[in-house]
Formats: sequence, C-alpha cells, structure tokens
Amino acid sequence: MNIEFTKMQGAGNDYIYINTLKYPIANPEKLAETLSRPHTGIGSDGLVLIGTSGKGDFSMRIFNADGSEAMMCGNASRCVGKYLYEYGLTKKTSISLDTRSGIKQLYLHVNDKHTVDSVTVNMGIPSDIHKITLDADSPSSEGIAVSMGNPHLVIFVDDIAQIDLAKTGSRLEHHPLFPDRVNVEFAQVLGSDKIRMRVWERGSGITQACGTGACATAAASVFTRRCGSESDVIMDGGTLHLHWDEKSKCMMMNGPAVKVFDGTITI
Repeated sequence: MNIEFTKMQGAGNDYIYINTLKYPIANPEKLAETLSRPHTGIGSDGLVLIGTSGKGDFSMRIFNADGSEAMMCGNASRCVGKYLYEYGLTKKTSISLDTRSGIKQLYLHVNDKHTVDSVTVNMGIPSDIHKITLDADSPSSEGIAVSMGNPHLVIFVDDIAQIDLAKTGSRLEHHPLFPDRVNVEFAQVLGSDKIRMRVWERGSGITQACGTGACATAAASVFTRRCGSESDVIMDGGTLHLHWDEKSKCMMMNGPAVKVFDGTITI
C-alpha cells in the first residue's frame, strides 16, 4: 500500500505523521521501527498517527523509534495542531486532542498567510513530584521525579557539558524505581528564568528536544525553587517557553511547529 506521510519537527524533535482517517495502519509498532531508521527508512524519533476520537476533536498515538507506544509528546502535539489546520482537517484554532495521557488543549497561533507559526499546549498538571536518591555513579546525589502523563527523572547539574548523556541516560532509563522505564532530563539553571536541558527519551535515546521533558524540568525547577513560574527551557533543537499557572496548577507550553517535507512510501 502506498501511503502519504509528512515529516515534521518541533524544536528538533522529529516525527513521521500519518493521517489514519485516510490511511489505516494495522501494525504501527513495526512500522514505527522500520520508518524511523535513519539509513534504511525515513529517519525520525518515531511515528505519530492522527485519528478520530469520541472524547476530543482528534486523537494522537505516538510510537517511539523502537516501536514502543508513548503516552504523550508535547512537541508532537504542537505539530499535530499545525497538520490539522494546514491540511484542512479543521478550521478551529482551539483543538482538543485525545492522547494516552488525557485530553490536551491546543491553541494555534496563525499568521496572515494562514499557516501556523507556533502552538500553545495546556499540558495539564504536573503530578507525583518527589525527590529520589540516586546512586554514587550518577552526576548528582538527587533527582526529581515528575509525571507529565509519562514518567520523568530530572537531574540538576552544575555543568551540563560534562554529562555523558548516552551512558548515563541509558542507565537511568532503567532505574529500579521506574518499572516502565523513565525519560531522563539533565538540567543546568542559567538564570532565574532560563534552563539548559538535554534529554534521554525512553524508547528513542538521545533526542533534540522533549516537550513533556521541558515541562517536567520547569515543574522540578519550581518545586525546588530554582526558577519561578515562567521559564525558557533551552534544548539541543530549540527553546520552549513554559508557564506554570498557579491558579489552575497547569503547565502551559509554547513552541514552534515546522513541516520538513511531504512524501509517499510503500508499506
């Protein structure tokens, strides 16, 4: 079967997007693994399927590069909003998106050319925030666990350049306190409202950015009083602006959504 796809990226976090209203996908786990390979496939951090929903306007399913299904991805959700609007699936600029971690509200920022420059996402309430004691081989004696609908371990360090991300991230992904594995963020506070962050994503490894990881890092910085309610999280692929709303307790994330190219592939 020939299917059309779109490759998109948000802060360098790149996925392959398929409209399942037009192209039903029978085995997304295997397809994600095949298409994500950089040399023999398209190359990406994973596969995103856009579909219908009985709970929201549309649904999103995310499969990592290793075929495992993710709960949520903030960068992917912004790109889904851009896709839905620019490919004519909706005229709404406020979209409810059904994900495995619940309904997320997308607010599209449309320019005078009728294209979406950026998207703000209500990422929900950070939960289960607590300190974790790490072993002696870790870059810090303490980490902060945060749930953004998926599990994160945020570790604040003095010099992020000294972190062996591949070695340490891979090991901590399988920390015994996280039986379903965990996303690992290393963060260096640069000022009262700026944080440099690098991420090891479970199922994908080193990625350019992680939206839920940026949210978890911002939440951990508020929890430990390192930053206030507004912060810019600077990642390898770009910067996201985070705002923790003290009244609703929700984390609002704003960032870019960029189409890389369209294509057709036989599966």
